[in-house]
Amino acid sequence: MTELQIVKGVKNGDREAMRTMYDLLAGSAMATAVRYLGDSDECRDVLQDCFLRAFTRIDEFSYRGQGSLRAWMTRIVANESINRLKRHDRLTFLDEENVEAPEEEPPDINVVPLEEINRMIAALPTGYRVVFNQFVFEHKSHKEIAHMLGIRENSSASQLLRAKRLLAKMIHQYKREHDD
Repeated sequence: MTELQIVKGVKNGDREAMRTMYDLLAGSAMATAVRYLGDSDECRDVLQDCFLRAFTRIDEFSYRGQGSLRAWMTRIVANESINRLKRHDRLTFLDEENVEAPEEEPPDINVVPLEEINRMIAALPTGYRVVFNQFVFEHKSHKEIAHMLGIRENSSASQLLRAKRLLAKMIHQYKREHDD
């Protein structure tokens, strides 16, 4: 089934199309939730809520070509993950000035397995992680991120800088431990 066929099927209440949509998007939706929340039990809850929301609001979706359904689902998961962090007062922003600068050379992430990169992102402090995900994966501007999170634009920029520095440090540490 193509994305367009899946969307038409879901709009018509076709359970097979819903199952196909779930099978097609569950992996990437879970990866998005993990990048924001880290906790796999909570991610499963978010995933269930998001697919229910997607199925019941499919009429609000407008197909814009291959990949648009995945992009729509990713936005739903990212937004629900952020809302969950806000609801549980877990969205905190650190103003630590002593985050160590990365080593001179930017790290080569190609030598680090994707699962390990995802683990490192999930290990970032919540504020760093949310801003990093919004900027890098959702392609949001600092203005958009600031508006969404209720922070200043320069706070968004500093959280991103600190996230990058901390990730670089983790990647360099990983490489040192695995270069033997």
